[in-house]
Amino acid sequence: MLTIHAADQLRRTWDSEPIERGAVVVEGDRVAAVGPLEELRRRFPAARVRSWPGVLGPGRIHEGPLPDAPSPRERVHAVLKSGAVAVLARHVGSPELRAAAERNDVVILPGPRPTAIERSGRADLAVLDETGACVATVCAGRLVHRRR
Repeated sequence: MLTIHAADQLRRTWDSEPIERGAVVVEGDRVAAVGPLEELRRRFPAARVRSWPGVLGPGRIHEGPLPDAPSPRERVHAVLKSGAVAVLARHVGSPELRAAAERNDVVILPGPRPTAIERSGRADLAVLDETGACVATVCAGRLVHRRR
């Protein structure tokens, strides 16, 4: 099933120039296409469209300790709610926390790295509002958080 995630602006990297009314086509856990929404709607007419307010860009990397919460699952969910889809290995030392991250498809990285939305890359996306707060998070193609 194809899903088009669209927003007021799209940034392939958080430092790149925005594409107004940009979108990302997601197929399974991969990015199938990136570009202006109207062009992608023509190319993928059967795709479900999810429109978000704000800026759509690559999922973030959570570089510090995971937030405190009653359980490892809730700690990982707090990271996803921030728009992050990856964490640094040094902050997921316990087997329970590592297992919770892996069950939720959160990437465990040895160190920080640049993030980007690329065709055929893993579909890790975040939508941020004008204050930088996360509106929605897509991790490995799955919508895992949306602010109501």
